[in-house]
Amino acid sequence: MKFGVIVFPGSNCDRDIATVTQGLLNIPTRMVWHQDTDISDLDVVVVPGGFSYGDYLRCGAIAQFSPVMNSVIEHAQQGKYVLGICNGFQVLTEVGLLPGALIRNRGLHFICDRVPVRVERNDLVWTQDYHNPQQIITLPIAHGEGCYYADRDTLQALEDNNQVLFRYCDQWGEINPDSNPNGSADNIAGIINQQGNVLGMMPHPERASDQAIGSTDGLGVFQGLLSKMAIAQ
Repeated sequence: MKFGVIVFPGSNCDRDIATVTQGLLNIPTRMVWHQDTDISDLDVVVVPGGFSYGDYLRCGAIAQFSPVMNSVIEHAQQGKYVLGICNGFQVLTEVGLLPGALIRNRGLHFICDRVPVRVERNDLVWTQDYHNPQQIITLPIAHGEGCYYADRDTLQALEDNNQVLFRYCDQWGEINPDSNPNGSADNIAGIINQQGNVLGMMPHPERASDQAIGSTDGLGVFQGLLSKMAIAQ
């Protein structure tokens, strides 16, 4: 098994991912410059959080045209795994791998906090390491454009196809406006594509993966992938 982490000019969370995959889980990890196009050796591609160049126009608007993104699209179409975190989620919506868009937070302020998140399903590779559906975990957020938006038909399709994987909630797991930090439609914090091999999420699981920094709630996202690949091999 091998991870690849896309590096854009201005990325600031790419090393965080590698610290988890290679440093904590001992999985071979390659940093992939955004102009590279050969990712055929990779099993999982991560489009990391942070800021990519051109974000002053719209988050991910310019990053979507990087040469590597065509390869990421092909990677996903082959059924391989793609994870987009924060700015990476924005990029995945820009290239059409996930529906909807990420827009300015409801309060028009940058938010940096730790928030409760409800795991809606634990029958997928991304969440199989979590014990129960509806499990509540705590993950960091750090974004100014993290408000998930889609038209009502798209939101209904996400519900009908069980594509919502994470939602913002309160400490008891209830979904309500007060537990929605950025105004995301239906409290959406993370979604998958219909095939389930592409995940975009706004919270940062890599920032909650090491007990040395106080939490391992996010580690399950990566361990689920590791378990899946171990079984496949």
